[in-house]
Amino acid sequence: MKLQGEWKSPYRPKTKIEHLRVDQIEVDRFGKTVDGQYIDWDMTSLTEVCRQLNCGSLVSLRTVRGFPGGCIHDYLPLMSSNPELPSSKVEITCSDSVRLVNGTSLCSGRLEVKPNHSNQSWSPVCEADFDQQDAEVVCRELGCGPPSFLQGALYGEVEAPMWTKEFQCGGHESALLDCRSSGSERNTCSPGKAVGLTCSEHGGVRLNGGANRCAGVLEMKRLDEWKPVAANNWNLLKLAGIVCGELDCGSVVSFRERGESASENWAIKPDCDASSLMNCFKEFSYSFTVQEITCSDSVRLVNGTSLCSGRLEVKPNHSNQSWSPVCEADFDQQDAEVVCRELGCGPPSFLQGALYGEVEAPMWTKEFQCGGHESALLDCRSSGSERNTCSPGKAVGLTCSDPPGDIRLVGEVSRCAGILEMKNQREWRSVAKIDHGWDLKSAAGAAVCRQLDCGSFLSTFELYNEALVRSVWWINSSCVELRSTLKECTTTTGNSYSSASLKIICTDLLAEPNISSCPSPDGVSDVKQQGVQVLMGSNFTLRCSVEPQFPGGYFQLISTSSNRAQNYTLPAVNHSAHFLFFAADHTHRGEYRCVYHNYVFYHNFSSESQPLHVTLAVSLTALIVRLVVILLGMMLLITALILTSKASQKLSRETEIKDYTLGGSSSKGQIDDEDVTPRTE
Repeated sequence: MKLQGEWKSPYRPKTKIEHLRVDQIEVDRFGKTVDGQYIDWDMTSLTEVCRQLNCGSLVSLRTVRGFPGGCIHDYLPLMSSNPELPSSKVEITCSDSVRLVNGTSLCSGRLEVKPNHSNQSWSPVCEADFDQQDAEVVCRELGCGPPSFLQGALYGEVEAPMWTKEFQCGGHESALLDCRSSGSERNTCSPGKAVGLTCSEHGGVRLNGGANRCAGVLEMKRLDEWKPVAANNWNLLKLAGIVCGELDCGSVVSFRERGESASENWAIKPDCDASSLMNCFKEFSYSFTVQEITCSDSVRLVNGTSLCSGRLEVKPNHSNQSWSPVCEADFDQQDAEVVCRELGCGPPSFLQGALYGEVEAPMWTKEFQCGGHESALLDCRSSGSERNTCSPGKAVGLTCSDPPGDIRLVGEVSRCAGILEMKNQREWRSVAKIDHGWDLKSAAGAAVCRQLDCGSFLSTFELYNEALVRSVWWINSSCVELRSTLKECTTTTGNSYSSASLKIICTDLLAEPNISSCPSPDGVSDVKQQGVQVLMGSNFTLRCSVEPQFPGGYFQLISTSSNRAQNYTLPAVNHSAHFLFFAADHTHRGEYRCVYHNYVFYHNFSSESQPLHVTLAVSLTALIVRLVVILLGMMLLITALILTSKASQKLSRETEIKDYTLGGSSSKGQIDDEDVTPRTE
């Protein structure tokens, strides 16, 4: 049985069915039925259409595009520049004799059967009359995959009369009622024995339109039709990780949500925990975005703490071989540079065996010989000989640094304050928050300031501009507490538009000031390697300055000299201040620093300069003068000593003569007489 209708809608096909009439069901252009009820045109409501027609389960859905569309302003608040949307015709197929009810998906529920084209009521089937081969036929008839679970009363028990004959399918039939059945009828069935059937989801996941099967737009096949995936409320990193793993591709390299014109999508349950995306299927949907995902096809990092860390595993290009860890002895720093580049990460920061767990799996058997410039690890040369064993604990564990330059703060003169923007797949967008965790203890705020090397997180403001609605990245701050990078906690909600943005303030708001010396009229300064020599006795000036950011503020000059600290303070005039010192002496030697203070964004900020060392020097002229003075002094001293010595000698002689004259006159006279008396013989 095929049902045809036509809709035009930017989101879910809810209200723009122009006119649909199938048997007794008539739906107007507002989605209103003849009995006054509204039908929400998603997968659940389309299944409800089958039920109201007394048909079975929804088997397939096909859309035909390109019918003339109308102007839909009420549902396009963000798309007023393009209000004209093409309408589509939907064609659904219901089963006519079997259905699954009370299930969790289109392919699960309590099995009920009705004779072909009859007006009889639907009858549950007794578990004793149904086996695995019968289940295979039912799952095939409903467009699902093979049966995965068969159990009585799994989806509720009923009091209704049971189907009265036993099915005897071979498993190859296309419909349950094509199977043979027993001649005898069953009148009773034990309580709790109505068949509950779970078929696997039939369909698939792919990345379409990229360079290889591991890159492109995410698409899902449901009800025999491929459509892009609408990932509302999803953490895009988590989604990309599921897809890369399901396709047996490597690590996530990049992901982004790309704006499109309104298109039909398969919607998935928000942040579904299933390992397969097929198990996260929710409904048919309309969306303005598609998901672009790029996975590596030959390398991956597993068991890591971020996209850029983990145990390295390799697989030959486009092969069906399993992933192999790499032995530490076959891998070096240049090889690591190539892997980090291939995965879209920054340079390698750590390389160590068994850092992210050891494995028993066979190792990659050849040594990599990369030059470091290659774009992919498998582009590198490798050794001819193969390695059969690798010592335990030697599987390569690699940590690459985070991708550089993927966040920034804009709109202020300081790079450490402003509107938070994030770069994903070469596209910069503002960041809006989806929770209330941006307080002083916020891990997300701390991560922003840390990644920008801007000190500690100080405060944030949520700004709104209703006149400026723009595409944004959404971020969950509580997620950052468990992750190492902001990018891993980025997600999108709806069509990723918002009038909100986040203004982040970090503590290292002010630029680092400079400290330098200025020549004074009576002194000469010589700057050498963050030091300055000042002439002894001269005047000198130290200048504190900072690049223009905010007006006002003041400078504090801190001096550590002669085992004591001194502070000098001057207001900032034209973003600088000059500190003058007179008659330099030994007390001026030491280390000087400039600290710039300012009050902005309702907070006091400060920033400190590098140290400047001041030493004392004496000029050549002063040295010569000093030497001359010393020489003259020495000459005067020597002259004085000589004169003093001569005076002393003269005084000594005079004293001797005086003593002789006064104390020895008689003897002298006798002698003189003897000398003059003639001698006789």
